[in-house]
Amino acid sequence: MSSIILEALDALERSKRIDKKVLLEALEAAMASAGRKAYGANLNIAVEFNEHNGEFKAFSVKKVVETVVDPDLEISLEDAKKKDKDVELDQEIRLLLPKVDFGRIAAQTAKQVVLQRVREAEREKVFEDYKNRLNDVLTAEVMRTDGRSVILDIGGGTEAVLPPKEQMFKEEVMPGDRLKVFVTDVRRTARGPQVVVSRTHPQLVKKLFEAEVPEIQEGIVEIKAVAREAGVRTKMAVQSFDEKVDPVGACVGMKGIRVQAVVSEILGEKIDIIPWSDEPAKLIAASLSPARVSRVFLEEAAKKATVVVAEDQLSLAIGKKGQNVRLAAKLTNWKVDVKSETQMAEEQLREASQELAEQEAREARGTEEEVFELPGIGAKVTSRLIEAGFDDLEKMAAADEAELTKIEGVGEKLAAKIKDVATRLMAGEEIEEE
Repeated sequence: MSSIILEALDALERSKRIDKKVLLEALEAAMASAGRKAYGANLNIAVEFNEHNGEFKAFSVKKVVETVVDPDLEISLEDAKKKDKDVELDQEIRLLLPKVDFGRIAAQTAKQVVLQRVREAEREKVFEDYKNRLNDVLTAEVMRTDGRSVILDIGGGTEAVLPPKEQMFKEEVMPGDRLKVFVTDVRRTARGPQVVVSRTHPQLVKKLFEAEVPEIQEGIVEIKAVAREAGVRTKMAVQSFDEKVDPVGACVGMKGIRVQAVVSEILGEKIDIIPWSDEPAKLIAASLSPARVSRVFLEEAAKKATVVVAEDQLSLAIGKKGQNVRLAAKLTNWKVDVKSETQMAEEQLREASQELAEQEAREARGTEEEVFELPGIGAKVTSRLIEAGFDDLEKMAAADEAELTKIEGVGEKLAAKIKDVATRLMAGEEIEEE
């Protein structure tokens, strides 16, 4: 019997890839469960299995107490000392139980416990395996659909789910199809670990290029940024750390063989590969490829860029439904506004006209301020009153003298005089200047 158990444990370890230590713990827990049926349900049973000779030993675990209340779970200190002279109060002591035939029911219980523990260990193993593969690319086989989700086999009998929002636009899959997928999440569920994968994630394109381009694997070329609208277009910025290696050419490959391998995997999705630049203006200009850019104006604080293109490049720069400029903004992390030369000239003309009008208005206000003078008060004080917000007679007359004295050159007497002069002028009196 012992050799059969040991062989079974070895077979489980190989087939399920579960550590034998975990299997032994499961077996001991199962035998303890069976032991409660054989020795008594109230006992605290512990079982030890010797993997060298295949023998089981069952123990009754009891707590050492001064006064025994429950003899099934407790033992007096005096009796415990007879078994182990070093034992102390509140410690636990194991008492060897006689060997018994567990019986068919107990054996069946042990079997169920072992199977349950093995299933739990399998699930934990799968969870740990795929948790380490988070943000990695797997090759999966389509098994079936579950509502709008697609269930995939990712190897070792493990299933992954491809949710609707992670599926590529208009991609139709059939059982048996093989797909490259990106692992986005690994979750614990009541039914075991669930691996969530994606076909739309921008990192899928990055990982596919890393697998196809040796220069990336060697660290000569680096993918700096990726922006993607799955099934339609991807923009990718690359940088080379060797001036002899063209990063764009390395990713494209001879006769486009490398980029075509990636394109075929993602249903013919267009891929724009551009050289990375640490200068925002250059990067933004390149990101609007295939459009040619004339000028780029940057607002650093707002991270906003105004890009000027020729008339015949405007629609190309913006793209269908704004796709090209939208992807450029995602790739560069700047707000990008595209204008034609004509639009830019008209906007600059409007701004110049507006600035001229504001300047004329300021000059007109300045002239009015020079003309407007209170009799006996003086032009400087009047100008300071207007600057402080007291720009008409009504405000001056209603002003608090304490507020007026805060103005440079205005004391209490002058403040009272200002209010008096303003009040009299409002009443239509003529005041001769002193």
